[in-house]
Amino acid sequence: MAWMIDRRRFSVLTLLTLAWTLSAASASAQQTPPTPRPEPPGIQDNSFLIEEAYNQEQNVVQHINAFVRFWRSKDFVYTFTQEWPVPGDARHQLSYTLPIQHAGALPDSGEGLGDVLLNYRYQLVGNGDSRLAIAPRFSLLFSSGDVPKERGEGGLGYQTSLPLSYVIRPAIVAHSNFGVTVVPHAEDDAGDRATTTAINYGQSFVWLVHPRINLMLELAGAAVQSVDGPDQTSWARSFLVSPGVRWSYNYANGLQIVPGVAVPIGVGPSRREHGLFLYLSFEHPFR
Repeated sequence: MAWMIDRRRFSVLTLLTLAWTLSAASASAQQTPPTPRPEPPGIQDNSFLIEEAYNQEQNVVQHINAFVRFWRSKDFVYTFTQEWPVPGDARHQLSYTLPIQHAGALPDSGEGLGDVLLNYRYQLVGNGDSRLAIAPRFSLLFSSGDVPKERGEGGLGYQTSLPLSYVIRPAIVAHSNFGVTVVPHAEDDAGDRATTTAINYGQSFVWLVHPRINLMLELAGAAVQSVDGPDQTSWARSFLVSPGVRWSYNYANGLQIVPGVAVPIGVGPSRREHGLFLYLSFEHPFR
């Protein structure tokens, strides 16, 4: 096994990493801020590439749309995530993520469904009102994507993630991530299979400029194996620095709409890549 980056491999790596990290970041739910609730309600989660450790409030559902497009590789991925609290116990949260992907290395392949994720999170430490919060997550990665078109891994996968959120100061919050994805029977476009592992890590800082406006800086990295032959794999890496902003619109019926935009910039192994990230979330009570 060897570390390597070429244009085709970077393109596929970017899609897989972004599909996984977008689903992870989208799986954190809106809650009240770490300081006393302002009027109108503030924004606490809605991260883009980094997952925050706050589970969904009781009786509130969230619908999350995220889209990223890279200019050099021409990769893009769109994800829709819907998350629900488990009735009667806000420590448990379920969500699913549907990704639509396009691999720039295969311009004639078009876009289509990637590997669908089913997510479960447990609020182990703290909550949205705590200085420290930890919410480990476990996800199933279903092989719904087309392998020859570089939209899937070709086998059932398992992902674990450990998000940690810490309030440094009332107006500054930090979020740390570390996660591992394993696909025991991943497949390449030649039909060869091997066990692959992916590692993702990240750090973000959120500045609460205003209860309805947040400035963000996210650092997201990954190391991902891909199948090169029967029981043979190779590694590739990516690293993104992504400044962004999010803001909210609040309505009397409890609906909160949060748009956001960021500019992911590749550094190190990804230094020639940059793109645009768009975000839109709808959250509302369902009882």
